[in-house]
Amino acid sequence: MTTSTRGAAKTPAVLVLEDGRVFRGRAYGAVGETFGEAVFSTGMTGYQETLTDPSYHRQVVVMTAPHVGNTGVNDEDPESKRIWVSGYVVRDPARVPSSWRSRRTLDEELAAQGVVGISGIDTRALTRHLRERGAMRVGIFSGDAVKDDSALLARVQEAPQMKGANLSAEVATTEPYVVPAIGEKKFTVAAVDLGIKGMTPHRMAERGIEVHVLPATATVEDVYAVNPDGVFFSNGPGDPATADHPVSVMQGVLERGTPLFGICFGNQILGRALGFGTYKLKYGHRGINQPVQDRTTGKVEVTAHNHGFAVDAPLEKVSETPFGRAEVSHVCLNDNVVEGLQLLDRPAFSVQYHPEAAAGPHDAAYLFDRFVSLMEGQRA
Repeated sequence: MTTSTRGAAKTPAVLVLEDGRVFRGRAYGAVGETFGEAVFSTGMTGYQETLTDPSYHRQVVVMTAPHVGNTGVNDEDPESKRIWVSGYVVRDPARVPSSWRSRRTLDEELAAQGVVGISGIDTRALTRHLRERGAMRVGIFSGDAVKDDSALLARVQEAPQMKGANLSAEVATTEPYVVPAIGEKKFTVAAVDLGIKGMTPHRMAERGIEVHVLPATATVEDVYAVNPDGVFFSNGPGDPATADHPVSVMQGVLERGTPLFGICFGNQILGRALGFGTYKLKYGHRGINQPVQDRTTGKVEVTAHNHGFAVDAPLEKVSETPFGRAEVSHVCLNDNVVEGLQLLDRPAFSVQYHPEAAAGPHDAAYLFDRFVSLMEGQRA
Protein backbone atom coordinates (compact mmCIF):
# COMPACT_ATOMS: atom_id res chain seq x y z
CA MET A 1 0.00 0.00 0.00
CA THR A 2 1.28 3.46 -0.90
CA THR A 3 -0.50 6.58 0.33
CA SER A 4 -0.59 10.32 0.70
CA THR A 5 -3.31 12.56 2.11
CA ARG A 6 -3.37 15.78 0.06
CA GLY A 7 -6.60 16.80 -1.67
CA ALA A 8 -8.30 13.46 -1.28
CA ALA A 9 -11.92 14.67 -1.43
CA LYS A 10 -11.61 15.98 -5.01
CA THR A 11 -9.20 13.36 -6.31
CA PRO A 12 -10.56 10.81 -8.82
CA ALA A 13 -10.34 7.18 -7.73
CA VAL A 14 -10.89 3.81 -9.41
CA LEU A 15 -11.93 0.46 -7.93
CA VAL A 16 -10.95 -2.58 -10.02
CA LEU A 17 -12.18 -6.12 -9.30
CA GLU A 18 -10.18 -9.15 -10.36
CA ASP A 19 -12.88 -10.15 -12.89
CA GLY A 20 -12.43 -6.82 -14.70
CA ARG A 21 -15.41 -4.86 -13.31
CA VAL A 22 -14.47 -1.21 -12.76
CA PHE A 23 -16.11 1.47 -10.57
CA ARG A 24 -15.10 5.13 -10.66
CA GLY A 25 -15.50 7.60 -7.81
CA ARG A 26 -13.55 9.95 -5.56
CA ALA A 27 -10.73 9.30 -3.14
CA TYR A 28 -11.81 8.87 0.49
CA GLY A 29 -9.21 8.81 3.23
CA ALA A 30 -5.64 8.44 2.00
CA VAL A 31 -4.64 8.83 -1.66
CA GLY A 32 -2.62 6.04 -3.25
CA GLU A 33 -3.26 2.36 -3.91
CA THR A 34 -4.27 -0.67 -1.92
CA PHE A 35 -5.18 -4.32 -2.51
CA GLY A 36 -7.21 -6.92 -0.66
CA GLU A 37 -10.27 -9.15 -0.77
CA ALA A 38 -13.49 -7.28 -1.55
CA VAL A 39 -16.19 -8.08 1.02
CA PHE A 40 -19.38 -6.30 2.05
CA SER A 41 -20.69 -5.49 5.52
CA THR A 42 -24.43 -5.09 6.11
CA GLY A 43 -24.16 -3.17 9.40
CA MET A 44 -25.84 0.24 9.44
CA THR A 45 -23.91 1.32 12.55
CA GLY A 46 -20.63 0.46 14.22
CA TYR A 47 -18.29 1.36 11.37
CA GLN A 48 -15.53 2.32 13.82
CA GLU A 49 -15.61 -1.15 15.42
CA THR A 50 -15.59 -2.75 11.95
CA LEU A 51 -12.54 -0.78 10.84
CA THR A 52 -10.54 -1.71 13.94
CA ASP A 53 -11.49 -5.42 14.01
CA PRO A 54 -8.27 -7.40 13.28
CA SER A 55 -10.37 -10.04 11.49
CA TYR A 56 -10.64 -7.61 8.56
CA HIS A 57 -6.87 -7.65 7.96
CA ARG A 58 -6.16 -7.68 4.20
CA GLN A 59 -9.81 -7.06 3.28
CA VAL A 60 -11.38 -4.13 1.45
CA VAL A 61 -14.73 -3.51 3.15
CA VAL A 62 -17.72 -2.31 1.12
CA MET A 63 -20.41 -0.69 3.28
CA THR A 64 -23.93 -1.52 2.11
CA ALA A 65 -25.40 1.32 4.20
CA PRO A 66 -25.30 4.37 1.91
CA HIS A 67 -24.42 7.02 4.53
CA VAL A 68 -21.22 6.40 6.50
CA GLY A 69 -19.30 8.64 8.89
CA ASN A 70 -22.32 10.39 10.42
CA THR A 71 -21.02 10.09 14.00
CA GLY A 72 -17.36 10.77 13.20
CA VAL A 73 -14.59 8.98 15.11
CA ASN A 74 -14.10 8.91 18.88
CA ASP A 75 -11.37 7.53 21.14
CA GLU A 76 -13.53 5.09 23.10
CA ASP A 77 -14.93 2.63 20.54
CA PRO A 78 -11.93 1.13 18.68
CA GLU A 79 -11.58 -2.64 19.07
CA SER A 80 -7.79 -2.49 18.69
CA LYS A 81 -4.99 0.06 18.45
CA ARG A 82 -5.32 0.66 14.71
CA ILE A 83 -7.49 0.33 11.63
CA TRP A 84 -6.98 -3.10 10.05
CA VAL A 85 -9.02 -2.97 6.83
CA SER A 86 -6.91 -2.74 3.68
CA GLY A 87 -9.36 -0.38 2.02
CA TYR A 88 -12.78 1.20 2.54
CA VAL A 89 -15.66 1.73 0.12
CA VAL A 90 -18.64 4.00 0.81
CA ARG A 91 -21.33 5.62 -1.28
CA ASP A 92 -22.16 8.92 0.46
CA PRO A 93 -19.72 9.91 3.23
CA ALA A 94 -20.98 12.36 5.84
CA ARG A 95 -20.02 15.95 5.11
CA VAL A 96 -20.19 16.94 8.79
CA PRO A 97 -20.20 14.42 11.67
CA SER A 98 -22.82 14.90 14.38
CA SER A 99 -22.06 13.34 17.76
CA TRP A 100 -20.99 14.77 21.11
CA ARG A 101 -18.40 11.98 21.29
CA SER A 102 -16.81 12.74 17.91
CA ARG A 103 -13.20 13.93 17.91
CA ARG A 104 -12.48 13.96 14.17
CA THR A 105 -14.07 12.92 10.88
CA LEU A 106 -13.88 9.40 9.51
CA ASP A 107 -12.15 10.76 6.40
CA GLU A 108 -9.45 12.35 8.58
CA GLU A 109 -8.94 9.15 10.56
CA LEU A 110 -8.60 7.01 7.43
CA ALA A 111 -6.09 9.48 5.98
CA ALA A 112 -4.10 9.69 9.23
CA GLN A 113 -3.74 5.90 9.30
CA GLY A 114 -2.94 5.60 5.59
CA VAL A 115 -6.10 3.72 4.64
CA VAL A 116 -6.97 4.17 0.96
CA GLY A 117 -10.68 4.40 0.23
CA ILE A 118 -13.17 5.37 -2.44
CA SER A 119 -16.53 7.14 -2.25
CA GLY A 120 -19.26 8.14 -4.67
CA ILE A 121 -19.68 4.73 -6.31
CA ASP A 122 -22.81 2.58 -6.58
CA THR A 123 -22.19 0.31 -3.60
CA ARG A 124 -25.52 -1.46 -4.21
CA ALA A 125 -24.36 -2.56 -7.66
CA LEU A 126 -20.97 -3.59 -6.22
CA THR A 127 -22.62 -5.60 -3.44
CA ARG A 128 -24.92 -7.39 -5.89
CA HIS A 129 -21.91 -8.20 -8.04
CA LEU A 130 -20.08 -9.73 -5.07
CA ARG A 131 -23.17 -11.72 -4.05
CA GLU A 132 -23.45 -13.16 -7.57
CA ARG A 133 -19.75 -13.69 -8.30
CA GLY A 134 -18.37 -14.13 -4.79
CA ALA A 135 -15.73 -12.29 -2.76
CA MET A 136 -12.68 -11.57 -4.92
CA ARG A 137 -9.45 -9.60 -5.05
CA VAL A 138 -9.75 -5.87 -5.58
CA GLY A 139 -7.61 -2.79 -5.90
CA ILE A 140 -8.39 0.86 -5.15
CA PHE A 141 -6.29 3.45 -6.96
CA SER A 142 -6.28 7.24 -6.65
CA GLY A 143 -4.01 10.17 -7.49
CA ASP A 144 -0.81 9.20 -9.27
CA ALA A 145 -1.68 5.49 -8.84
CA VAL A 146 -4.45 5.70 -11.46
CA LYS A 147 -3.28 4.16 -14.74
CA ASP A 148 -4.84 2.41 -17.71
CA ASP A 149 -7.59 -0.01 -16.59
CA SER A 150 -5.82 -3.02 -18.07
CA ALA A 151 -2.63 -2.18 -16.18
CA LEU A 152 -4.56 -1.81 -12.92
CA LEU A 153 -6.34 -5.14 -13.50
CA ALA A 154 -3.01 -6.87 -13.94
CA ARG A 155 -1.87 -5.44 -10.58
CA VAL A 156 -5.03 -6.75 -8.87
CA GLN A 157 -4.62 -10.21 -10.35
CA GLU A 158 -1.07 -10.37 -8.98
CA ALA A 159 -2.25 -9.73 -5.41
CA PRO A 160 -2.37 -12.68 -2.95
CA GLN A 161 -5.66 -14.51 -2.40
CA MET A 162 -7.35 -14.98 0.96
CA LYS A 163 -7.58 -18.75 0.54
CA GLY A 164 -4.38 -20.20 1.92
CA ALA A 165 -3.45 -17.00 3.80
CA ASN A 166 -1.94 -17.46 7.27
CA LEU A 167 -2.53 -14.09 8.95
CA SER A 168 -3.14 -14.54 12.68
CA ALA A 169 0.44 -13.88 13.75
CA GLU A 170 0.38 -10.61 11.78
CA VAL A 171 -2.38 -9.13 13.93
CA ALA A 172 -1.93 -10.84 17.32
CA THR A 173 -0.08 -9.41 20.29
CA THR A 174 3.63 -10.22 20.45
CA GLU A 175 3.77 -10.06 24.25
CA PRO A 176 1.36 -11.47 26.84
CA TYR A 177 -0.77 -9.01 28.80
CA VAL A 178 -3.46 -9.21 31.46
CA VAL A 179 -6.97 -7.75 31.53
CA PRO A 180 -7.93 -7.74 35.23
CA ALA A 181 -11.30 -8.87 36.52
CA ILE A 182 -13.83 -6.14 37.26
CA GLY A 183 -14.73 -6.50 40.91
CA GLU A 184 -14.07 -9.80 42.64
CA LYS A 185 -11.82 -12.19 40.73
CA LYS A 186 -13.54 -15.54 40.27
CA PHE A 187 -11.63 -17.27 37.46
CA THR A 188 -8.46 -17.09 35.38
CA VAL A 189 -8.70 -17.58 31.62
CA ALA A 190 -5.87 -18.01 29.11
CA ALA A 191 -6.94 -16.33 25.86
CA VAL A 192 -5.03 -17.23 22.71
CA ASP A 193 -4.96 -14.07 20.58
CA LEU A 194 -5.58 -14.87 16.91
CA GLY A 195 -6.87 -11.33 16.27
CA ILE A 196 -8.84 -10.61 19.43
CA LYS A 197 -11.20 -7.64 19.74
CA GLY A 198 -10.87 -5.47 22.83
CA MET A 199 -14.47 -6.01 23.88
CA THR A 200 -14.00 -9.78 24.25
CA PRO A 201 -11.74 -9.80 27.34
CA HIS A 202 -13.83 -6.91 28.67
CA ARG A 203 -16.98 -9.07 28.53
CA MET A 204 -15.13 -11.76 30.48
CA ALA A 205 -13.72 -9.24 32.96
CA GLU A 206 -17.29 -8.06 33.65
CA ARG A 207 -17.97 -11.60 34.88
CA GLY A 208 -15.08 -11.69 37.33
CA ILE A 209 -12.56 -13.29 34.96
CA GLU A 210 -8.89 -12.31 34.90
CA VAL A 211 -7.87 -12.72 31.25
CA HIS A 212 -4.28 -13.53 30.30
CA VAL A 213 -4.01 -12.69 26.57
CA LEU A 214 -1.30 -14.76 24.90
CA PRO A 215 0.34 -14.47 21.45
CA ALA A 216 -0.85 -16.67 18.58
CA THR A 217 2.46 -18.51 18.89
CA ALA A 218 1.71 -19.58 22.48
CA THR A 219 2.32 -23.27 23.26
CA VAL A 220 0.30 -25.61 25.45
CA GLU A 221 2.92 -25.02 28.14
CA ASP A 222 2.44 -21.26 27.85
CA VAL A 223 -1.31 -21.69 28.23
CA TYR A 224 -1.06 -23.75 31.40
CA ALA A 225 1.69 -21.59 32.87
CA VAL A 226 -1.05 -19.12 33.93
CA ASN A 227 -2.94 -21.93 35.75
CA PRO A 228 -6.19 -21.28 33.86
CA ASP A 229 -9.68 -22.27 34.89
CA GLY A 230 -10.64 -21.99 31.22
CA VAL A 231 -9.05 -21.44 27.82
CA PHE A 232 -10.35 -19.13 25.08
CA PHE A 233 -9.47 -18.98 21.36
CA SER A 234 -10.31 -15.67 19.67
CA ASN A 235 -11.51 -14.43 16.32
CA GLY A 236 -8.95 -13.61 13.65
CA PRO A 237 -8.21 -13.28 9.92
CA GLY A 238 -7.07 -15.76 7.30
CA ASP A 239 -7.73 -19.31 6.18
CA PRO A 240 -8.26 -21.78 9.08
CA ALA A 241 -6.72 -24.51 6.90
CA THR A 242 -3.33 -22.87 7.57
CA ALA A 243 -3.74 -22.72 11.36
CA ASP A 244 -1.96 -25.95 12.28
CA HIS A 245 -0.30 -24.53 15.40
CA PRO A 246 -3.49 -23.25 17.09
CA VAL A 247 -5.21 -26.54 16.20
CA SER A 248 -2.42 -28.47 17.92
CA VAL A 249 -2.62 -26.25 21.01
CA MET A 250 -6.39 -26.64 21.19
CA GLN A 251 -6.08 -30.42 20.96
CA GLY A 252 -3.73 -30.27 23.94
CA VAL A 253 -6.37 -28.30 25.87
CA LEU A 254 -9.09 -30.79 24.90
CA GLU A 255 -6.94 -33.69 26.05
CA ARG A 256 -6.67 -32.12 29.51
CA GLY A 257 -10.42 -31.46 29.70
CA THR A 258 -10.11 -27.77 30.60
CA PRO A 259 -13.26 -25.71 29.87
CA LEU A 260 -12.83 -24.22 26.40
CA PHE A 261 -14.60 -21.47 24.46
CA GLY A 262 -13.90 -20.28 20.91
CA ILE A 263 -15.24 -17.39 18.85
CA CYS A 264 -15.19 -17.09 15.03
CA PHE A 265 -11.68 -18.23 14.01
CA GLY A 266 -11.71 -20.10 17.32
CA ASN A 267 -14.81 -21.98 16.14
CA GLN A 268 -13.01 -23.02 12.97
CA ILE A 269 -10.00 -24.11 15.05
CA LEU A 270 -12.30 -26.28 17.19
CA GLY A 271 -13.81 -27.76 14.06
CA ARG A 272 -10.39 -28.73 12.76
CA ALA A 273 -9.28 -30.00 16.18
CA LEU A 274 -12.27 -32.35 16.17
CA GLY A 275 -11.47 -33.62 12.69
CA PHE A 276 -13.93 -31.59 10.60
CA GLY A 277 -12.92 -29.70 7.47
CA THR A 278 -13.34 -26.02 6.67
CA TYR A 279 -14.27 -24.27 3.44
CA LYS A 280 -14.48 -20.77 1.99
CA LEU A 281 -17.93 -19.22 1.74
CA LYS A 282 -18.96 -17.58 -1.52
CA TYR A 283 -19.18 -14.10 -0.02
CA GLY A 284 -19.21 -14.68 3.74
CA HIS A 285 -21.27 -13.23 6.58
CA ARG A 286 -20.44 -9.70 7.71
CA GLY A 287 -22.60 -7.24 9.59
CA ILE A 288 -24.66 -6.98 12.77
CA ASN A 289 -28.01 -8.34 11.61
CA GLN A 290 -27.51 -12.06 10.92
CA PRO A 291 -30.16 -14.50 12.26
CA VAL A 292 -28.80 -17.54 14.10
CA GLN A 293 -30.66 -20.29 15.96
CA ASP A 294 -29.27 -21.74 19.17
CA ARG A 295 -30.33 -25.34 18.63
CA THR A 296 -29.84 -26.20 22.29
CA THR A 297 -32.69 -23.84 23.26
CA GLY A 298 -34.52 -23.14 19.97
CA LYS A 299 -34.00 -19.42 20.49
CA VAL A 300 -33.29 -17.20 17.47
CA GLU A 301 -30.72 -14.44 17.91
CA VAL A 302 -29.80 -11.43 15.80
CA THR A 303 -26.01 -11.56 15.76
CA ALA A 304 -22.80 -9.86 14.64
CA HIS A 305 -20.67 -11.69 12.05
CA ASN A 306 -17.37 -11.35 10.27
CA HIS A 307 -16.27 -14.58 8.61
CA GLY A 308 -15.46 -15.80 5.13
CA PHE A 309 -14.77 -19.43 6.09
CA ALA A 310 -16.95 -22.03 7.81
CA VAL A 311 -16.79 -25.47 9.41
CA ASP A 312 -17.96 -28.46 7.38
CA ALA A 313 -19.81 -30.51 10.01
CA PRO A 314 -23.07 -32.53 9.70
CA LEU A 315 -26.11 -30.60 10.88
CA GLU A 316 -28.46 -33.45 11.68
CA LYS A 317 -26.41 -35.96 13.63
CA VAL A 318 -24.06 -36.30 16.56
CA SER A 319 -20.50 -36.93 15.35
CA GLU A 320 -17.89 -39.15 16.97
CA THR A 321 -14.55 -37.37 17.37
CA PRO A 322 -11.22 -38.16 19.08
CA PHE A 323 -12.52 -36.12 22.04
CA GLY A 324 -15.98 -37.65 22.32
CA ARG A 325 -19.31 -36.78 20.80
CA ALA A 326 -19.82 -33.41 19.10
CA GLU A 327 -22.79 -31.66 17.55
CA VAL A 328 -23.67 -28.45 15.74
CA SER A 329 -25.14 -26.15 18.39
CA HIS A 330 -25.92 -23.06 16.27
CA VAL A 331 -26.91 -22.59 12.63
CA CYS A 332 -27.40 -19.55 10.39
CA LEU A 333 -31.05 -19.30 9.32
CA ASN A 334 -30.16 -17.60 6.04
CA ASP A 335 -28.11 -20.45 4.57
CA ASN A 336 -27.71 -23.27 7.15
CA VAL A 337 -24.02 -22.53 7.67
CA VAL A 338 -22.58 -24.02 10.88
CA GLU A 339 -22.47 -21.23 13.49
CA GLY A 340 -21.50 -23.19 16.59
CA LEU A 341 -20.14 -26.49 17.91
CA GLN A 342 -20.25 -28.20 21.28
CA LEU A 343 -18.77 -31.34 22.77
CA LEU A 344 -21.13 -33.56 24.73
CA ASP A 345 -18.48 -35.41 26.74
CA ARG A 346 -16.07 -32.54 27.52
CA PRO A 347 -16.58 -28.90 28.58
CA ALA A 348 -15.95 -27.24 25.22
CA PHE A 349 -18.01 -25.14 22.81
CA SER A 350 -17.61 -22.42 20.19
CA VAL A 351 -19.59 -20.06 18.00
CA GLN A 352 -18.81 -18.68 14.56
CA TYR A 353 -20.24 -15.22 15.24
CA HIS A 354 -19.32 -12.46 17.73
CA PRO A 355 -21.17 -12.53 21.06
CA GLU A 356 -19.07 -9.62 22.39
CA ALA A 357 -21.00 -7.69 19.72
CA ALA A 358 -19.44 -4.26 19.66
CA ALA A 359 -21.36 -2.24 18.48
CA GLY A 360 -24.20 -4.72 19.06
CA PRO A 361 -26.63 -6.46 19.03
CA HIS A 362 -26.40 -8.15 22.44
CA ASP A 363 -28.64 -11.20 21.95
CA ALA A 364 -25.71 -13.60 22.34
CA ALA A 365 -24.05 -12.21 25.49
CA TYR A 366 -25.34 -15.26 27.38
CA LEU A 367 -22.53 -17.31 25.82
CA PHE A 368 -20.03 -15.73 28.21
CA ASP A 369 -22.27 -16.86 31.05
CA ARG A 370 -22.26 -20.36 29.54
CA PHE A 371 -18.46 -20.30 29.63
CA VAL A 372 -18.59 -19.26 33.31
CA SER A 373 -20.99 -22.12 34.02
CA LEU A 374 -18.54 -24.61 32.49
CA MET A 375 -15.75 -23.32 34.72
CA GLU A 376 -18.03 -23.40 37.77
CA GLY A 377 -18.98 -26.98 36.98
CA GLN A 378 -15.35 -28.02 36.54
CA ARG A 379 -14.38 -26.41 39.83
CA ALA A 380 -17.27 -28.09 41.67
